[in-house]
Amino acid sequence: MKRVAAIDCGTNSIRLLVADADPASGELKDLDRRMQIVRLGQGVDRTGRLAPEALERTFAACREYAAVIKGLGAEQVRFVATSASRDAENREDFVNGVVGILGVEPEVITGDQEAEFSYTGATKELSGRTDLAQPFLVVDIGGGSTEFVLGDGAVRAARSVDVGCVRMTERHLVHEGAISDPPTAGQIAAIKADVAAALDRAEETVPLREAATLVGLAGSVTTVAAIALGLKQYDSEAIHHSRLSLAQVREITGRLLSSTHAERAAIPVMHPGRVDVIAAGALVLLSIMERTGAGEVVVSEHDILDGIAWSIAD
Repeated sequence: MKRVAAIDCGTNSIRLLVADADPASGELKDLDRRMQIVRLGQGVDRTGRLAPEALERTFAACREYAAVIKGLGAEQVRFVATSASRDAENREDFVNGVVGILGVEPEVITGDQEAEFSYTGATKELSGRTDLAQPFLVVDIGGGSTEFVLGDGAVRAARSVDVGCVRMTERHLVHEGAISDPPTAGQIAAIKADVAAALDRAEETVPLREAATLVGLAGSVTTVAAIALGLKQYDSEAIHHSRLSLAQVREITGRLLSSTHAERAAIPVMHPGRVDVIAAGALVLLSIMERTGAGEVVVSEHDILDGIAWSIAD
């Protein structure tokens, strides 16, 4: 066993996993798994820079994570930074702050690297299942980007496109400085067009329609799953490997797109940081299912974070 700490810092959230990993058995035992919504990518699509208040929120979370890592005695730490910090002109401010707090430099990975980590994390425990046909198409819907990875034991093709729940919300649902509540038909159509163009780009590299099983990752997908399951509180064990039909995703997406901020906030499983971006995230998921012809999506709580942990252990 090797005790490792993995940090995934995305556009919307920053997450920590401290785990004992056994490469020989393929077992990854969680010791601490936590997440904070920090909105590091706040305004990046518009300004090209990380906002000072977004950086401070992220650094505050890093200080908390540093204490957890030290308390559990992780042997190695790997910090992976994704879409927002790839795009920002002032990413050195981010890098220097993280190094000062955690003592490790954030790796601003490419979209393809991000996709491979997501695939490993999501499929390592699915590969032996006889009820799920391969190839798997792993779809990781983040805040700023979405990763597509097709594989059958090994990655065959991967592509990252700049479509995510935060980016789509900021680009299409903000009017006169406020998020439309609920969005107009024109705004919804604009998101659909943007996602369709992104799916066209993804299909240049990844044959999306060859997938036998669609596996969905990250907060937009798990939140839709929690709503579909009718959970009174968020339950990772109930959500992990649950299956959502296309009809369920379509119905929930429609409900979210027609609801107000207050109505979304009142959903028991809704994280406060997802209230404004969940409708766009659900619409991205629905668009992917319709494009690929998937009748259902298998929801995974294991994702890029687990892939990062395995990259250290292996």
